[in-house]
Amino acid sequence: MSSHPDDLRHMRAALALASRGLGNTWPNPAVGCVIVRDGVVVGRGWTQPGGRPHAETEALARAGEAARGATAYVTLEPCNHYGKTPPCALALVEAGVARVVVACGDPDPRVAGGGLERLRAAGIAVTTGVLEDEAWALNEGFFRRIQDDRPLYTLKAATTLDGRIATHNGVSQWITGPTARAWGHRLRATHDAIMVGIRTALADDPELTCRLPGLTHRSPVRIVVDSRLRLPLTGKLAASARAVPTWVIAREDVDGPRLAAFDDCGLSVIRVPADSAGLPDLVKASAALAGRGLTRVLVEGGATLSASLLRAGLVDRLEWFRAASVMGGDGLPAVHGFGVDSLDRMALFRRVAVRRAGDDLEESYVRRG
Repeated sequence: MSSHPDDLRHMRAALALASRGLGNTWPNPAVGCVIVRDGVVVGRGWTQPGGRPHAETEALARAGEAARGATAYVTLEPCNHYGKTPPCALALVEAGVARVVVACGDPDPRVAGGGLERLRAAGIAVTTGVLEDEAWALNEGFFRRIQDDRPLYTLKAATTLDGRIATHNGVSQWITGPTARAWGHRLRATHDAIMVGIRTALADDPELTCRLPGLTHRSPVRIVVDSRLRLPLTGKLAASARAVPTWVIAREDVDGPRLAAFDDCGLSVIRVPADSAGLPDLVKASAALAGRGLTRVLVEGGATLSASLLRAGLVDRLEWFRAASVMGGDGLPAVHGFGVDSLDRMALFRRVAVRRAGDDLEESYVRRG
């Protein structure tokens, strides 16, 4: 732990800045930077849309000459490679900062300790590991893309107390109240993409956009898992595909004419092999999504897709909205069966937060292990 009493306070501020970029910086991580001189914050920055400029560049530009001799608090190891901009580690050196406090290292092979080495070689004092767990959690999606070749998956559900998402005849609007629905849209704004299965797309004809005032520009990429390209080309998703990027995950053996029709509508089809159940292999699909730069995917349905992701061990987080109502066993479950025949095969999670959302509850979970 750092011996400087203000380090935690300033790193928390940097993490709060970093969170502003979630869902808006892919394929880059969301990073925050605070520059402090003589106890006064002289510069703040966070990763801008599309991943450029970086947080350090933004903060240094605001600090100007006040950065000389200052301490920079950065939530992720400064980059050490040339891309569209020079390395942030070099920018910190040239700005003359005296000390850099870093929350966690960057596993990207282009960085991976090199940024810290450059800072130390220039005589800058470096402290690492300040609020490391919080910083890792914030950019878990980026780390999974680099290390596991897949994005982070957050499974969101809105259910009754007995875990039902719709009546037996498919009526689901609305189980939870307006506060919970608004919070669901906020989740959309903090993820790179939103994913649904074809049954949900057919039943609801959804828009899958963020419709919170002031955040409509933060609508994520829309993904439909659709084995046989059944998505209606007259529906809302296809009609708006040129305005909001819309990707379809299908089996690799789908036919050519239908592919051409999807392409004409602006729908991007990702073809992957089928799994043992005849559905698109979600592990291979995840690698394809990571290859396109996605780091955070919000899954909003339906029950078959949720079961497939859980069976594949791909669900990292749950955001479970629970209404104070009971529907009964003939309602549709949030998750279909996925082969659990003993307790040790269940998907296990740890609850990390519970919040009141009007008359409903939002429960947040992270995967164990």
